[in-house]
Amino acid sequence: MKQLSSMLLVLLFLNVVAIASASAADEPLSTITPLPGALENQEMRIIEINLEPGQSSSPHRHNAHVFVYVLEGEVEMQVRGGPIVKLGPGETFYESPSDIHQTSRNASSTASAKFLVHMLKVAGAPTTVAVD
Repeated sequence: MKQLSSMLLVLLFLNVVAIASASAADEPLSTITPLPGALENQEMRIIEINLEPGQSSSPHRHNAHVFVYVLEGEVEMQVRGGPIVKLGPGETFYESPSDIHQTSRNASSTASAKFLVHMLKVAGAPTTVAVD
């Protein structure tokens, strides 16, 4: 398990470094597949999210390991049952495959926010599923 964790961290670091300055709108910046060994039938999806002032998403789930890295602005994140966390540039947030992403919003009413989402999920599975 420690080797798997180390491999994931290296993959995440390499992808953050490679695309931190890229600009795209909700389209994958990268999909890494196939992944090695213990990660067979998994893919890593990397998406840049841009939120306008005050913009938020409705509750959803990803059925994936989700790692958020804030590039610009401030965002508020919350998984159902957990506290709301306010994040700024360089800060991270994690969701497990069983979490419901209750809150994802731009904390500012005047400035935009941008973050990268890295998802480790079953290859070909939907990236987002709406929930009530």
